[in-house]
Amino acid sequence: MKSLLAAIVLTVAAVAAAAPSVEMRTSAGLIVIELDAEKAPVTVDNFLKYARAGQYDGTIFHRVIGGFMIQGGGFTPAMEERKTGAPIANEAKNGLKNRRGAIAMARRPDPHSATAQFFINQKDNPALDYPGHDGWGYAVFGRVARGIEVVDRIARARTGNRGIHEDVPVDPIVIESVRILSDR
Repeated sequence: MKSLLAAIVLTVAAVAAAAPSVEMRTSAGLIVIELDAEKAPVTVDNFLKYARAGQYDGTIFHRVIGGFMIQGGGFTPAMEERKTGAPIANEAKNGLKNRRGAIAMARRPDPHSATAQFFINQKDNPALDYPGHDGWGYAVFGRVARGIEVVDRIARARTGNRGIHEDVPVDPIVIESVRILSDR
């Protein structure tokens, strides 16, 4: 019985260790994100591809709405949009929910328009879950494992308008780097 229990514990530990994770170093602090490649394989692969390419390094959280979410991954501090690859399929039907600390793909009104931008839910946002108001919702692909207090700090930033963009932090909150800790 002890050996069976030990085997189960080792298996659970191996599966937990196998979850892809990233370290997002921001000017507001460190956020560690655990990705769910099992339930959102296309989205996780897409996010890791951009992380490997340095896409997120030097971008900002360009849309911050306290009590809702923080969005980043697409703009420089000068509000110049970074070029991206082709959009990916929306995996919002995967059963993962837009709960506090969940990371999801940002997109345009077209459900299958997500590229590099993401958002982290500051609170539970069930209206963003599948099927959502448009029959799709927003694809969750992971969760904050460490640093939810950093998310809260970012969500408290004073915001304003920059050109056509609303809810932009007055003092830029920079994503300095996104480093892959584990990609398996």
